[in-house]
Amino acid sequence: MRSSISDPTRLRATLDAKAKALGFDALRVTRAETTPEAAAGLRDFVEAGRHGTMAWLEETLARRSAPRALWPEARSALVVAMNYGPDEDPLAVTRLPGAGAISVYARGRDYHDVIKGKLKELAAQVVKLTGAEVKVFVDTAPLLEKPLAMAAGIGWQGKHTNLVSREFGSWLFLGVILSAAELDPDAPHEDACGSCRACLDVCPTDAFPAPYQLDARRCISYLTIEHDGFIDAALRPGIGNRIYGCDDCLAVCPWNKFARAGRETKLAARLDLNAPRLADLAALDDAAFRKLFTASPVKRIGRDRFVRNVLIALGNSGDATLLPAAQRLLDDAAPQVRGMAVWACRQLMDDAAFAALAAKRAPAEADADVCAEWAYSPSNSAVER
Repeated sequence: MRSSISDPTRLRATLDAKAKALGFDALRVTRAETTPEAAAGLRDFVEAGRHGTMAWLEETLARRSAPRALWPEARSALVVAMNYGPDEDPLAVTRLPGAGAISVYARGRDYHDVIKGKLKELAAQVVKLTGAEVKVFVDTAPLLEKPLAMAAGIGWQGKHTNLVSREFGSWLFLGVILSAAELDPDAPHEDACGSCRACLDVCPTDAFPAPYQLDARRCISYLTIEHDGFIDAALRPGIGNRIYGCDDCLAVCPWNKFARAGRETKLAARLDLNAPRLADLAALDDAAFRKLFTASPVKRIGRDRFVRNVLIALGNSGDATLLPAAQRLLDDAAPQVRGMAVWACRQLMDDAAFAALAAKRAPAEADADVCAEWAYSPSNSAVER
């Protein structure tokens, strides 16, 4: 279906103005198609097992590879971007061992809620102006947003596999409106990473097998958010004090020098989440966890997984004064919490003290994975669970 407005320039100007009024920093248009290279890259990622336990990526592979497989009537994709660039050094908190580092995007309101309401308003305008049906997507549907954003000219997928923009660096939220209208597409964006490999070299867990390739199984964002259960012991030291996500590869991108802070978009960070104390976070029960992270994306991973992350950070702190916070969780109801409490105690105690603790506590443990933590020796090769 073609636009009911005869002047494509006027149509686009109206949509651009509406997007800007809603707080979006960019609006670009491309055809509702995914390049063969993007589809092949996703297929290779899944076939290599680099998606880890994210089974939905394999289950939705066919639909995710092409927008029209998701919605056959789609003809155009309107891609919007919202800048959430921080106004301070996002990695400063990673140098505070007594505090927890929460990824910049998760220090404020859940961006899904912020963007989706605005995107629906913009979509209503698209329907009004074109008379064509639309569908709205914000990161939760089987759709390759980043390749579409590159095809639309918003930016390019950097060597860290995230979208990079000349105007906003690596700090962009994306939303997509698929439309049955045939809209004039924008020119795609060319890769501008050049010889830079700052994002690859900074990764604490070596999660990039090669430029433009990610092994999620080693990525701290995946490990602390998507992965449930025990985390490979060999990867725990690299996690440092990152308790929800990781910004390292984003934060070192040289293009960030052009990004401004995202305060105007109601995505400002909560001050209490900029550098929360690990000891306080370790004491959270389920009710306190839910209260603290109301309207935050952190809430979705649940208390047990979050406290597991906090305990890894405690173990990495090197601060023996935090030992009581870990010891109090040795009797927690959740095996992954008990297991990481054991690991944290091992890191913060001398060998003799830990051996005495293990002799007293390990015989009463019934969970096989927690028992393995009591018996674990760094000289043994870690097993991914």
